[in-house]
Amino acid sequence: MVEILRDTVVKVNLDEIAFNMQQIGKLVGPDVAIMPVIKANGYGHGAVKIAPTLLENGAVYLAVATLTEALELKDADESWPVFILGHTPDRLLHHVVERDITQTIFSFEQAKILNDLALKAGKKAKIHIKLDTGFHRLGKMPTAEYADEVCKINELPGIEIEGIFTHLALAGDEENEEQFKAFMDFIAKVESMGCSFRYKHLADSIACVDFPEYRLNMIRPGALIYGMVGFHKGQLEVHQAMTFVTAVSQIHRIPAGEGVSYDYLWKAKRDSLIATLPFGYADGYPRNMRDKGYVIINGVKAPLIGVLCMDQCIADVTDVPGVHEGSEAVIYGNGKDGSMTIQEASILAETNKNDIIARITARPPRVYN
Repeated sequence: MVEILRDTVVKVNLDEIAFNMQQIGKLVGPDVAIMPVIKANGYGHGAVKIAPTLLENGAVYLAVATLTEALELKDADESWPVFILGHTPDRLLHHVVERDITQTIFSFEQAKILNDLALKAGKKAKIHIKLDTGFHRLGKMPTAEYADEVCKINELPGIEIEGIFTHLALAGDEENEEQFKAFMDFIAKVESMGCSFRYKHLADSIACVDFPEYRLNMIRPGALIYGMVGFHKGQLEVHQAMTFVTAVSQIHRIPAGEGVSYDYLWKAKRDSLIATLPFGYADGYPRNMRDKGYVIINGVKAPLIGVLCMDQCIADVTDVPGVHEGSEAVIYGNGKDGSMTIQEASILAETNKNDIIARITARPPRVYN
């Protein structure tokens, strides 16, 4: 058993991730493949540790953003099916071939490099074509010239075009429909020219719930598998899988008027009991939560006070009964005990839920149950 070397830990409930995957599977049905997105260390949950649970519960691919993320998964288990959503530089494409990773491609030039590497290795390189339907991030626009380019890629003997995909901007229903139509029209054009695709996908967590018609035969849920709810029209019960906790390291009694932390931006209005907590913005807690954040100790809300430090912060525990050094403090929880949920944290920090969980650094150990 690995010894946990900090009181500040991220607890990940694998049963909840399994439940969420099962819920997604029931929603989309057996004809829609599920490619969970586990980039950014599984949105902070630990990509390598959650991968088996995802695969056991219906994942056909594990999607990441970068080659480094893909190699981390392959180093853990060479048999895992890994897909790189982002761009891999030409000089590094040999890793894709050597490790049997499926790569996003949007130019003949890169496809040719992969083709030559694959032929040299006696393999076929699997790719998915990226189409830019208006997000303008990666891929090329659905022009006649790009259709010719895709068909040219399809003729390369060392390349297997397994799929084609795009990404919705989710700017509004009308814009979504325009992107969807552009995607489907381009596919029809290329298929009429002799190409075919096993997988066609554009739906992320929000789209796969709100827009059933966009599921096609593959979806790419990210936040949804961790229990983050972003949809507005559909319904799906999912459970937050992450809890972020720490423990009180020291307790101080201070008189009224005493300042706390940098610049004394918080001063006690009464004789107070304050607790030092061993977590800070270097652990990924938003620094702008000063005077807004709180933790739950012994079932009571303890506000964070003063400027948040890199490694520590301070809570006012004057009204917390029975608090002592070593008392557990819940930073993020499921809300049932009054704890701050990821959703609430995102509102207070003026960002989104994905940012809150993905920004949690590798420093806090992950504990799985």
